[in-house]
Amino acid sequence: MKIRNRIITAAETAFDHCGFTATGMDRLTETANVSSRTLYKHLGNKNALIVAALEHRRRRFFAQLDVQSVDALFAALLDWTEAEGARGCLFLRATGETGGEVPEISDAVTAYRTDLRDLIERLVVAETGSTHETDTILVLFEGAVTAACYRGTQAIAAARTAAAVVLKQPRQPQ
Repeated sequence: MKIRNRIITAAETAFDHCGFTATGMDRLTETANVSSRTLYKHLGNKNALIVAALEHRRRRFFAQLDVQSVDALFAALLDWTEAEGARGCLFLRATGETGGEVPEISDAVTAYRTDLRDLIERLVVAETGSTHETDTILVLFEGAVTAACYRGTQAIAAARTAAAVVLKQPRQPQ
């Protein structure tokens, strides 16, 4: 594995398990088994490393979510959570810890959010022919990610069931 990739992979894990603020450069260099000089040479600064770790997470997450139905989306989320653990959304935590004040981190979070909404919209349209329930499924998905932290994977199962019900209901006029 190339040094830059090793640093980013180690950083993603450290940020996920310990948080962005609590993970100092000493922990990052130790986790990646590199010197601080090497880390700075390959990534520049901590914000650049956070962005790289978020982009790495986004690629890994969406590779797992390469699905063709809303039901399969929740099944993939369950698989992800069982493999990775339930600590909530890393992107939401990045926003929370930076207050949305770091433009490059905000851009990485926005890219993730856009990709997630686009994926859900594509799946909803494929199943219903309409975008009407996209936001409902998005809220169920995001809620499942958060609730799994304290309710376990049964929160994902509940959201999966609710999504199936929502998609089968006739659309009410607004």
